[in-house]
Amino acid sequence: MADDKDVLRDVWFGRIPTCFTLNQDEITEREAEPYYLLLPRVSYLTLVTDKVKKHFLKVMRPEDVEEMWFEYEGTPLKWHYPIGVLFDFHASNTVLPWSITVHFKNFPDHDLLHCPSSSVIEAHFMSSIKEADALKHKSQVINDMQKKDHKQLWMGLQNDKFDQFWAMNRKLMEYPTEEGGFRYVPFRIYQTMSDRPFIQKLFRPVSPEGNVLTLGDLLKEMYPAALPNQGEQKRYQVVIHGIEPLLETPLQWLSEHLSHPDNFLHICIIQAPTD
Repeated sequence: MADDKDVLRDVWFGRIPTCFTLNQDEITEREAEPYYLLLPRVSYLTLVTDKVKKHFLKVMRPEDVEEMWFEYEGTPLKWHYPIGVLFDFHASNTVLPWSITVHFKNFPDHDLLHCPSSSVIEAHFMSSIKEADALKHKSQVINDMQKKDHKQLWMGLQNDKFDQFWAMNRKLMEYPTEEGGFRYVPFRIYQTMSDRPFIQKLFRPVSPEGNVLTLGDLLKEMYPAALPNQGEQKRYQVVIHGIEPLLETPLQWLSEHLSHPDNFLHICIIQAPTD
């Protein structure tokens, strides 16, 4: 794997300034002040919001509290998507801090998965890593790891320990030099214009002729509408970790360096601002 450790570090330590406010329909004993937090892009909402919960519980009676959930401008936020994906998809062209509304009742079962404990987040995270390794290495790398290695990946994410996580994750990013990349690149493409949650198909990082394939090649096959026609004004932004990578960027490099800790490359296609 190319030694671009600074890129890995920048991705890991990406933060989103966020303001949490309690939904005005919640019953409180006194006014609830907003709570400000720098959210890690690579983590999950339900993993990093214990402080938010404690803050609002101070003004609420226990009998008025059910499962906590989050919403942005009327849209319930799916905790099982990485925080950076939620922001890029729903709010990337808004003014910071990101304004999230906190709820303690009327859980939207049809929109969100329940998250009663961190073990649910761990199970979701590990199943994503296993799915990604099935695509990259036919599951050989993850299956060769011991249980404690799997735990190290999870604890690295849970405790925000970059070195602990990458000491193990780098094994998941290796491949035989002669193959030029992974078997398939684990990716998900989210588009605001679709009812489908995301696009996920098989795509190799190298063509049968041995040519390196790029982000543009992936989009051409999976979602050609995202690419501007010549001379046409750009209609969509292709966003990964809050930036718009060049379409000429090799997909293998993106997979190694801009994947989330779940080992998937999460790509958001959003409408370009009109101003």
